[in-house]
Amino acid sequence: MGFLTNRVEMSEIQPGDHIYTYRAVFAYSHHGIYVGGSKVVHFTPRRNAGPSIGSLSDEYDPNFSTPSCPIFPDCGFRQPESGVVLTCLDCFLRKGALYRFDYGVTPPAFLAKVRGGSCTTAECDPPDVAVHRAMYLLQNGFGNYDVFQNNCEDFALYCKTGLIIVDRRGVGSSGQAASVIGVPFAALLSSPLKLLIPSPVGVATVTAGMYCMSRYATDIGVRTDVIKVAVEEIAKVDHIHEEGEET
Repeated sequence: MGFLTNRVEMSEIQPGDHIYTYRAVFAYSHHGIYVGGSKVVHFTPRRNAGPSIGSLSDEYDPNFSTPSCPIFPDCGFRQPESGVVLTCLDCFLRKGALYRFDYGVTPPAFLAKVRGGSCTTAECDPPDVAVHRAMYLLQNGFGNYDVFQNNCEDFALYCKTGLIIVDRRGVGSSGQAASVIGVPFAALLSSPLKLLIPSPVGVATVTAGMYCMSRYATDIGVRTDVIKVAVEEIAKVDHIHEEGEET
């Protein structure tokens, strides 16, 4: 794992790798599973979904759903009403840099990554299992896209680990979603400390510490509200979640 960056070259990635790239001048990252043959399977909002789903997704670009790829005729393939899409690596990156997500990192290494969405303490399954899950979900879908509870990073994390959050009323397994929530949460908790810690540097240090701990607490590798679900059974889990939301 790179301490400062997870950036890799195209020649370094292998089938089953969880890869990502940054969008909108590093405003957010988009994740997917490299399945080999210069192809990536990733999760996006459905074509007919509106922007109310969330704002971190770059898939609202109308050209994204049907990329004009002169090399791969199947680039942009997806099942009707599904957000899981197969694209070539170049179309996935959109001329952005390529990064590889790290698994099984130590807690100190995790906390050293100030920005979420680049690593997890959870161990991953073998690469062929990750590819199988991604290709199965390409044919069967991954439920409804939600920027905080079921986004592209959640999809890639599931493909690599088989882990699903049991209670989806809170934040999902996405590290970058936890980062978005963690910043205001840490600032809110540290606000009363301004009366006790006169130094702005001291307050900033405490706030940074709370932010890192909030990220760590939501990491899928340390959470207790996760279960391992076979990809063939995941539709049943999603059905249970949908019923719970309706009641």
